[in-house]
Amino acid sequence: MPQAETFSQPRRRDHNALQLPCGHPNCWRHFKTNAGRTKHRLTSHPTFTLPIIVPHESEPEEDPQHALQQSNADPTVPNDLNQSEFPRISSPPLPDVDTEFYGPGNRLYRNFHKYLDGRPCDENGTFLPPGTLPPPPVACPADDWTPFRDRIEFETAEFLYKRNQMSASQIDCLCNLWAATLAKHNEKPPFADHRDLYQTIDSTPLGDVKWQSFSVQYSGEKPDINIPPWMNDTYDVWFRDPHEVVCNMLANPMYADEMDYRPYREYASANDERQWKDFMSGDWVWEQADEISKDADAAGATFVPIILGSDKTTVSVGTGNNAYYPLYISIGNVRNNVRRAHRDAVAIVGFLAMPKTTRQHALDARFRKFRRQLFHCSLSKILQSLRPGMTKPEVTRFGDGHFRRVIYGLGPYIADYEEQALLANIVRGWCPRCLAPHNDLDQEALDHCREHTDALVEEATLGELWDDFGIPFTNDFPHADINQLIAPDILHQLIKGAFKEHLVDWVEKYLELTYGKREAQRRMDDIDQRIAAVASFSGLRRFPEGRGFKQWTGDDSKALMKVYLPTIEGHVPAEVIRAFHALLEFCYLVRRNVITERTLTEIQGSLTRFHHYREAFRDSGVVFTFSLPRQHSMVHYSLLIQLFGAPNGLCSSITESKHIKAVKEPWRRSSRFNALGQMLLTNQRLDKLAALRADFTQRNMLNGTCLLAVLEALQQIQDNIDTQGLEGADVPPPAHNENEDEDNDNDGVDDGPTLVQAHVQLARTPQRKRAKTVPALALELNIPHLPNLLRRFLFDQMHPDNPQNLSENFRLQFCIVEILRTK
Repeated sequence: MPQAETFSQPRRRDHNALQLPCGHPNCWRHFKTNAGRTKHRLTSHPTFTLPIIVPHESEPEEDPQHALQQSNADPTVPNDLNQSEFPRISSPPLPDVDTEFYGPGNRLYRNFHKYLDGRPCDENGTFLPPGTLPPPPVACPADDWTPFRDRIEFETAEFLYKRNQMSASQIDCLCNLWAATLAKHNEKPPFADHRDLYQTIDSTPLGDVKWQSFSVQYSGEKPDINIPPWMNDTYDVWFRDPHEVVCNMLANPMYADEMDYRPYREYASANDERQWKDFMSGDWVWEQADEISKDADAAGATFVPIILGSDKTTVSVGTGNNAYYPLYISIGNVRNNVRRAHRDAVAIVGFLAMPKTTRQHALDARFRKFRRQLFHCSLSKILQSLRPGMTKPEVTRFGDGHFRRVIYGLGPYIADYEEQALLANIVRGWCPRCLAPHNDLDQEALDHCREHTDALVEEATLGELWDDFGIPFTNDFPHADINQLIAPDILHQLIKGAFKEHLVDWVEKYLELTYGKREAQRRMDDIDQRIAAVASFSGLRRFPEGRGFKQWTGDDSKALMKVYLPTIEGHVPAEVIRAFHALLEFCYLVRRNVITERTLTEIQGSLTRFHHYREAFRDSGVVFTFSLPRQHSMVHYSLLIQLFGAPNGLCSSITESKHIKAVKEPWRRSSRFNALGQMLLTNQRLDKLAALRADFTQRNMLNGTCLLAVLEALQQIQDNIDTQGLEGADVPPPAHNENEDEDNDNDGVDDGPTLVQAHVQLARTPQRKRAKTVPALALELNIPHLPNLLRRFLFDQMHPDNPQNLSENFRLQFCIVEILRTK
């Protein structure tokens, strides 16, 4: 009878408790290997040294703008196209400014606004002397994790609810498994079940901004019979108090070092060349500060621009009401890198109503007017709590601990073209910023102005205004003009608009008109094969099946921009390739984080060349007009950069990214039935967890990882026990047990001490160019007495019965652990 085959259980790996901190400020990540930490530092925290170019004394310094124009000159383009100037804003002289030099070698300097300078004050609004320290925060114990009992509970709640987004049933299952594991130690898991977790998060007072709602219904004239359904429906608008949301942003300690408190203009100290980066470096903020400073009560205040953004989003392609209309809010004081990152500098503040009707009534002029009125009136209602602070300063606490007097103001609005047309009350096909005719958008025209709207308000009735012109919500707030607050939109205007939906589609149409449908398909297949054959590199999304798919994302279009130009070589004329080259140059220039006057000259030159070469599409019959609003918006980019700073800080890609965290993921976590209420509660809990993390970080309670904190606490307890046991009288030697010697007989092999001071994991590969001898090791680790300590340790191991002070033995064990850890 064959014997049963036996299997040996494979060896299990132990948990690695080694935790290496990143070491970079404001980075909390820890790693288990040096290689992982090094890779993280190179990718997430690169350091660059900018060379300072000094012209040779014997050679005359050439005008950089002239040299740039010569280097970018195209011999096939007339000279007037190569020497384009960007439109400049006439800036008044700066008699009263504060200048500050900064940067390596004082390469840059800033002129700050003299009157709205963001001076600190006390809680009563009285300005403090320069250099006064902020008031101390409310004293809290270092172990106060309210409403949680300890750090483990907080990080467990944050992991389950925010990072992993575990469902309620799975949380209950995990808590049961956790309780079963800890039952033999008579301990309990951090939370009893999902209800205990949710109730603990809900009891957090920080970041608690309640959701409110109001209802809107059509109140105009109704027909006697066949009343459209939308006239009888009631539309609910949910929102949070934007004033409280903005105050929470201003008081967030995570933004204290990444926030600008006063408008400024930035220059290079070498050649006085101006540059634009963050929002507070733009001219719009400076002009608003000049207007606000006319009021004597506003002197010394901090101007806080309110940045809004809205866009419809679809959470599912199934049936039912699966579309939502979120409204987002941010402040212009935080820098662009903070607004672009997932650091809660863009918060959801409302869900707007979306009136729907049947196809029969969708084109009704009354329905379109009601939808426009509903949008603007809802925005005006939501923002009413900010209106008092737009005319009279109010005292607010900031993240650095200081109080400041704050003046609010409506800033740019982030939206795609469909939203811009709704905001500006224009017909599709027109420009929301200028008065150019829709059939010739590129001709020079004046900009829209609020004076025109104010004149209409004085002369016409409210009904006539809504029927013929429309009244934007900005008309209810001081110093606000929606036509001047339309922000540039790189994603929808350039990447998805001018590049993907215009030029890329025009290439396919050109191939069909020139070669016929069958030959055009063969050439398109060749273009797809070239795209798929591109070698992979960092940041490139793969196109293994070509580009013939329907659902395009912004990342897909950005990837295609990197490889599309060489793939169409040989299939289209040189003028088409040059048009692509000019457009791509324009896109990459406006996407820079820092834009200088020289960059603006390059932007205008690339735009002029693009307008020249795109005529090849009209000559070939692909298009008949270039009056396209999204392509026309490129004309305004130079001006918008000077007004609002670098466009990447106001792009709709920020709100598109926020859709995932604020709308789509909360919807997936809901039961799909009356999902909006569940989504509001989810966003409220996420805000509370974010506020708790900011508070604990400010109090230095989240240094390192949770595991490292527990290990250090256990080590401190062990050190206290050892210190209390070794002080005072002599410690008696441990009792000798002969039976224990017989049981632990290992053929004369000594396993060493049984007390483990720390967990040590040796490196898999030997460390080279390290100390080879004990004296050299003592010098490398800066432990001068290491040879003597090692000599005493070996003596104790060889003569265990010799009475001696054991504190040196423990000290040496600790040194050996540290040596192995560094090795």
